[in-house]
Amino acid sequence: MKQQGLENFLNKRIWVIGASSGIGEACATALLKLGGKVALSSRRAERLNTLAQFGGKEQTLVLPLDVTRQGDLESAYQSILDSWGGLDLLLFVSGMYVPLRADNFDFDIAQKTIDANLLGPMRAVAAVLPEMLKNHAGHIAIVGSVAGYSGLPKALAYGPSKAGIINFCETLYYDLLPQGISVHMISPGFVATEATAKNDFEMPALITADEAAQEILKGIQAGKFDIHFPKRFSGFLKFLRILPYPLYFWIVRRFVQL
Repeated sequence: MKQQGLENFLNKRIWVIGASSGIGEACATALLKLGGKVALSSRRAERLNTLAQFGGKEQTLVLPLDVTRQGDLESAYQSILDSWGGLDLLLFVSGMYVPLRADNFDFDIAQKTIDANLLGPMRAVAAVLPEMLKNHAGHIAIVGSVAGYSGLPKALAYGPSKAGIINFCETLYYDLLPQGISVHMISPGFVATEATAKNDFEMPALITADEAAQEILKGIQAGKFDIHFPKRFSGFLKFLRILPYPLYFWIVRRFVQL
């Protein structure tokens, strides 16, 4: 059994969570240009309102929310149901990134990172799943990171949160494929955004948010579960996962200059 893609995005009902900047904003902009009906969510309402100007009132909904609050997500989803009667695609892009190593480990930051990056998508999925299961249709796409593949420097909280996303998406895929619901696990490498601007090291294979958006939408249209990019970097990190730990750590220290 193969999961379905979206042939096109014209008139599709799409909820982009994390739409106010970076990859989320680029995805939302592209989807609006392709004729999608896009519900825009993030904490920054003013930026959502600016983005909504790319589409008309019939094409956009502005639904500010905090992904750490279940009530916000449930209320926003109810607004989508009231306005559009359903949802074809949940695209969860929202997340936080604070570089952390063992010598500056901050548990409060770690807890907030897990709450936003792992529990946030779980809250959103919990909100939309009952209706999708009832209809045996829909797409769930969650942006993780190649940082979830294996341990990397400066990702002491971010990495575990994204590793959890990989496991969550894999398990969702097992459960939802027989139900007619498609799951898309999205693992970008380095993308030029507000978050990665915090990095003080050279980021290999850095791409723009617009390039990332095109990879994501192309993968969803093709019905892919594992959407990772840019391949020259994500493929290298996938290879590292299968190596014995002594060799893996040696390569990371020597060649992945993070």
